[in-house]
Order: sequence, then structure tokens, then C-alpha cells
Amino acid sequence: MAEVRFQKVCKTFPPRRGGAPVEVLRQLDLTVHDGEFLVLVGPSGCGKSTLLRILAGLETPSSGEIRVGERAVSGLRPAQRDVAMVFQSYALYPHLSVADNIGFGLRRSRSRSSLQELQDGLHRFTRRLPAGLRVPSERERRIEARIKAVAEQLELTPLLDRLPKELSGGQKQRVALGRAIAREPKVFLMDEPLSNLDAKLRTGTRAQIVALQRQLGITTLYVTHDQVEAMTMGHRIAVLNQGRLQQLGTPMELYEHPTNLFVAQFIGSPPMNLLPVEQAGADQIQLAGRRFLVEGEMAQALEARAAAGGRADGSVSLTAGLRAEHFKLAPATNRNLTAEITHLEALGNEVLISCRLIEGSHLIQVRTDPGQRLETGQTIHLEIDPRGWRFFEANGEALPRPEPSGARGHQEEMEVVLPELS
Repeated sequence: MAEVRFQKVCKTFPPRRGGAPVEVLRQLDLTVHDGEFLVLVGPSGCGKSTLLRILAGLETPSSGEIRVGERAVSGLRPAQRDVAMVFQSYALYPHLSVADNIGFGLRRSRSRSSLQELQDGLHRFTRRLPAGLRVPSERERRIEARIKAVAEQLELTPLLDRLPKELSGGQKQRVALGRAIAREPKVFLMDEPLSNLDAKLRTGTRAQIVALQRQLGITTLYVTHDQVEAMTMGHRIAVLNQGRLQQLGTPMELYEHPTNLFVAQFIGSPPMNLLPVEQAGADQIQLAGRRFLVEGEMAQALEARAAAGGRADGSVSLTAGLRAEHFKLAPATNRNLTAEITHLEALGNEVLISCRLIEGSHLIQVRTDPGQRLETGQTIHLEIDPRGWRFFEANGEALPRPEPSGARGHQEEMEVVLPELS
């Protein structure tokens, strides 16, 4: 296994038809830990697939360096990089059986003499003949054993003699995975491998890929547009936009504490609700003519901002972010927001309400349980979780979270309290 490092990687495509050069990756620094499953997400054209292709050797970086383990691979041919890529289109050879597709990379991993090629070919040609008529080949015997092991792992054994045209979409995807696994590479690259599958099959294959990566422990980079895939598959998620890394962290870190407005709107389904507010004190903000209390670490962040006098220009304006679950249907009070329902989505285990605030006309989305009696045009009242607030400055950057208190301070506090209890 191996760590993967992108150091100041840039990629610029030349101009077309008199246009300007297209800068796809800009000074990208990214480290993928040994054995990690890293998911790359971002809008179309942000550089996700280009990053995989550069690592695989299918594209050349304009500048920067890529390292796999301790080895710089930027100048190596694709076959020398010890990485395997699973494409969105599967890229199976239509004239080869499942077994030969899985073993394709193994048979081309090392150069052979003409005599060895002849012996290997005769072995494959005679392998179904009686034992006395078969041409032996130790190399082919090892390859066949490896194909058999991979097929059993992916439940492909009954399909080994079939051609790709005789397979379903899910079976083709498993064959593409098997071809990558058979080579035992240091790094897996997966470029939206589930996008061509239906929803049910996608769920099952997603779980299979996660279990397989956990079992093999191979460093994996996985590109997807699917929010569910991103949140459930990866150890960490890297969010790209316009060729730059916006945030890198665990799925819950990105969901709960986005580093800027782009991540807040990109991660999560539905995206975070954004509302203009004014800071009205050390732990209060003002929204739609009402004051709301802020609790938890965001209250500490507001207090630090107030102590610093707001921003450098003296502004107290902020953009507040609230997830759909941070609103709760409540009775009408002076502290709650009034809204009109514009759309309802019944999702079985929950109802997603789209509504417009009466004061300010801001559109927001709210999660609630399916037992509520609701209809379009109905007026509802919303209570806000005081710990759900997230805040962003005018430049789009998140308000810094307070530093966690050190373990030493906690230990000293315990030393003071414990003698009193004895």
C-alpha cells in the first residue's frame, strides 16, 4: 500500500479556436493517507477526473509533482505507476471473456520472449483438452489461479466464460473491479463507477466496494457527483471548485462545519439554508426583525468576533447557515419565524418542506416527521435550534471555530474537584 501526495499540481489545457488557455487545476496540494478511501466531489469541470487521469498517467501535469509512497511518478509511464483505474464506462474488451478481461493486465504486466508468448498461447488453447495434451505454462497457471480467486471474491465464478455483451450493468461493473483488483496495485482510482447503474443496484454495489476496500486496505481515490456516495463511502471527502481544494475532512466535518459558503451549499441534500443576519451581541443575532440566541461553540465564536469589533471594516453583517433539521414546527410565539409552505416532498421516513419566510421572503427547506398534517399554502411557525447556527463572513469564509480546551486543563480541573468529593 502507499500514500499519495499531490504537491503544487497545476494543469492547463491549451487554447482552442482562439480562446484562452483552460486552467483546470491550480496549485493543488493534497495528501491521501496509506489505506485511505478518499472521495473527490465538486461541480462538473472542477478538475476531479483530471486529477485521477494525471495520477494514472493518462494526462501530464503542467507543473507540480505526484508521489506514490516515496516514489515520484510524474515522469513514469502508466504501466510503471502501480495504479489501477475503474472507468465510468467499464472499458471492458468486448471480444474477451470475463476471465480474460480480469486477467488482461496480469498478462501484460511483464515483457515476455517470443518463446514464452508461444508457450502461454498454446497453454490457453489446450487448457480444455485432456491432461496429457495440455501445454504447461507456470506463468499462465499463476494467472489463472489469481483470476479464480478474484472471481470468487466478487461472485463472478459462474460468469467467467461469458462475453461482456451477455452481462448486466452490475456484473460488468464487478468485472471492471476484478480487473483492477487482480493486479494488486498500490492505488485504486474510480471515476464515477456507479453512475450507469439503477438506484437499487447502485446501493448494493456501493456497499460491496466499501467492504472490498476495507478488506484489501488499498489506497483509493473515488470521484462521484452523488451526495449519498460521498457521505457514506469515504473516510474523508475532498471538495474541489475551479481547480482548488475548498475543504478536506470527514463527511460529518464537512456537513456540520463547512469552511465556506461553497461547501455549505454543495455538501448535504438539501443544501444548507442561508439567511442574512446581523450580530446583535456576544451571543445573539437578529433575523427578520427578531433576536435569536446562539448556543455552543458558535456563541463563543460570536463573542470572539464581538470582542474584536466585528470585521476589520466594523461590519456586523453575517450570513447564517442552518441545516433543514435545525428548524422545528412549533406553536406561534414572538420568538418563532412564520413561513408559508410552497412545496412538500413526502420521502417516506420524513417530509421535506419548502417554504417562504413571511418576513424577508427567504426560501428555506425544513425536515419534519411524516405524521404532520401539512398542505401547500399553509402557514407554519418555526423554532430554531440555538446550537444549529453556522456563520459566514462577507467574503464567504466561515467564522472561525474556537480552539478546543486542552486535556491538561481538564485534568487540572478534575484534580481540584475529586478531593472535594472524597
